[in-house]
Amino acid sequence: MTIAAATGGARSGAGSPLWLRGAYRLFFGAGALWAVIVVTLWVGALGGRWVLPTAMEPLAWHQHEMLFGYLSAIIAGFLSAAIPNWTGRPTVTGWRVAAVVGLWLAARLAILFSATVPPLVGVALDVGFLAVLLAYATREIVASGNRNKPILLILLLFAAASALDHAGAMGMLADPALGMRTGFALILLLISIIGGRITPAFTRNWLMRQGRTDRLPTMANRFDTAVIGATALALALWSTRPDSIVSAALLLVAGALQAARLSRWAGLKARDDALVFVLHLSYAWLPLGLVLLGCAIIHPFIPVSSAIHALGAGAMAAMTLAVMTRATRGHTGRPLEADRLTVGIYILVHLGALLRVAAPLLPIDYMLAIRIAGGLWSAAFLLFVLAYVPMAVRPPPGARR
Repeated sequence: MTIAAATGGARSGAGSPLWLRGAYRLFFGAGALWAVIVVTLWVGALGGRWVLPTAMEPLAWHQHEMLFGYLSAIIAGFLSAAIPNWTGRPTVTGWRVAAVVGLWLAARLAILFSATVPPLVGVALDVGFLAVLLAYATREIVASGNRNKPILLILLLFAAASALDHAGAMGMLADPALGMRTGFALILLLISIIGGRITPAFTRNWLMRQGRTDRLPTMANRFDTAVIGATALALALWSTRPDSIVSAALLLVAGALQAARLSRWAGLKARDDALVFVLHLSYAWLPLGLVLLGCAIIHPFIPVSSAIHALGAGAMAAMTLAVMTRATRGHTGRPLEADRLTVGIYILVHLGALLRVAAPLLPIDYMLAIRIAGGLWSAAFLLFVLAYVPMAVRPPPGARR
C-alpha cells in the first residue's frame, strides 16, 4: 500500500512532508501532551509546590486550558480529518498546517505566561485560533452543501465562550464562570451529536462484519433528536443558572434520556472489540455526569466537582481519546484494532476519571487521591503521545514512499 492510498490519495498533499498532511497528525499529539502538562502544573500548584506564571487564578487557568486549550486542539484535529470525508474537498496540508498549529501553541504559552506577557495577547491568540478554525470549517461545509452546519454554530458559540472566560478571569463579568460553563456545555452537546452518531454507526458496522445481525443498534431517529434537544436545554439553563432547581431537574431528565439512548446501541455486543466498545464506555460518562450534576445542585452530598469531572475527565477525555486512537489508525492506514498499548490508554483514562470523581467521598487523604487520579489520567495521555504520534508522522509498515 502506498502512502497516497493509505491517507487519501492526491487529496493528502503528496508534495508536503507526511507530518503536515492533515492537521490531526500534529494536533492530536500536541493536545494530548498539553493535557499532561496542564494537569501536572495544576496538581503541583494545588499542592503548593509552585506558583504558576499566569495572570489567571490557578483554577481558572486549569479549567480554561483543559477546555479551550486541549479540547480546541482535538476539535481542530478531528475536523481536519473529518471535513474532507464529509465534503470530498482537499485536505489542508503544508505550511497552513504548521501555521495553525503554531497559532494554537502561541496562545497556550501566552496565557500560561500572562503574568509577564500582556493578557490581551493571549486573548487575541486564543480567540483568533478558534476564529481561524471556524472560518475553515465554514468555507468547506458551506461550499460543499454538507449537512453538518450545526457544528458551525457550536464553533461560533465556543469561540464566544472562550472570550467570555477571559473576560471573567479579568473581573469584567458579574459571573466569572459563565464562559467556562458555556464552553463546557457546548462540548457536551458536541459529544451528544457526534458521539451519538459515530457510536451506533461503528457498532453496527462491526456487528455486520461479524455476521451478528440479530439485534443491531438503533440508528438516529426522532427520539435521538429529542434527547439532544433536552440535553441542550438543560445545559443552556445550567450555564446561566447553575444553582437553579429547575436546572437540576432538567439535568436529571437529560441524563436519564441519554442513558436510554445509550442502551439502544447494543454496546455489550461489541465488548470483544475495544475500539468499538470504548465508545460506549466513554459515552456512558455523559448520562452519569448529567445525573451527578443534577444531584449535586439538589444536595451537597454529591460535590459539584465530582459531577464536573465525570463530564470533563470522564466523558470529554475518554471520548476524545477513543476518537483520536480510531481516527489516527484509520487515516494512516493502520488496522482498526486495539493493541495492548491502546487498551492501556483506555483503562488508565477511565480509572483516573473514576478516582477523581470519587476522591471527595473516599476515606483517604484528598490530595493523595487527586495526585493518584491525576497520575493515572495523565499516564493515559502520555501513553497516547508515545504510541500514536509516531504512528501519525510515519508511514505504515510496508508502505512505499
